[in-house]
Amino acid sequence: MNQQKPYKPKHKIRVVTAASLFDGHDASINIMRRIIQATGVEVIHLGHDRSVEEVVNTAIQEDVNAICITSYQGGHNEYFKYMYDLLKERGAAHIKIFGGGGGVILPSEIKDLMDYGITRIYSPDDGRKMGLQGMINDLVEKADSPTPALPKGERVIEALKRKDVNIIARLISLAENKHNEFEEAFNTINPSPLGRLGGTPILGITGTGGAGKSSLVDELVRRFLIDFPEKTVGIISVDPSKRKTGGALLGDRIRMNSINNARVICVVWQPVNLIWLYLNM
Repeated sequence: MNQQKPYKPKHKIRVVTAASLFDGHDASINIMRRIIQATGVEVIHLGHDRSVEEVVNTAIQEDVNAICITSYQGGHNEYFKYMYDLLKERGAAHIKIFGGGGGVILPSEIKDLMDYGITRIYSPDDGRKMGLQGMINDLVEKADSPTPALPKGERVIEALKRKDVNIIARLISLAENKHNEFEEAFNTINPSPLGRLGGTPILGITGTGGAGKSSLVDELVRRFLIDFPEKTVGIISVDPSKRKTGGALLGDRIRMNSINNARVICVVWQPVNLIWLYLNM
């Protein structure tokens, strides 16, 4: 096995990583997500014991290219197939699914899952042939594609009126990566600069690493949802990108438990600098 050089992505790639529900075996996903990050990918890490719905909600809200899951708990067939079905149901069939589970996932099951629509399940043999970086290169290359374009005109306006998370997330991705396209789309929606503010209160929170920002926001969101049962909350979190690779890591969702709520519209991450902005709508 030759030493592999990291693949260089052609597009901005964002990936959700996690270990599956009822699975505390997170050593391998922790190694993989670090290599994915070092390959120039933005990683949203959820930790272990994560349900399909949590992973899919995160993937849509973060407007990701792919999901990467490890599963050692024996329920991989149902877990991966349900994830594939739920993405299709939520209008996010373009999001690719990658997985692994060592010897727990049999070769016949790998074939069945990939025939079902899972992009790739990596086996121990793949690890021996390709190496860790080789598997990550394969994953990143398969995920290296632009996200689907926004619908045109009135369809976007109608989607925003019904608070369509897919469209909100896509608009924020455009603002980050393709600002001219964002301005063109958003000027059509709301040409007035003053009208864009909409009277929505905005709260910004910043601080050094480990200061407790995520925990504070989690508690603020929890109390807000209790005190104002008819209102919704949106959160935008900003975290740093690595200058050398362009990769980045967001682990806030591990500490923010109250955000798994239908009234938290969108939690989208822009890895630009050290400022964290939480938008309340």
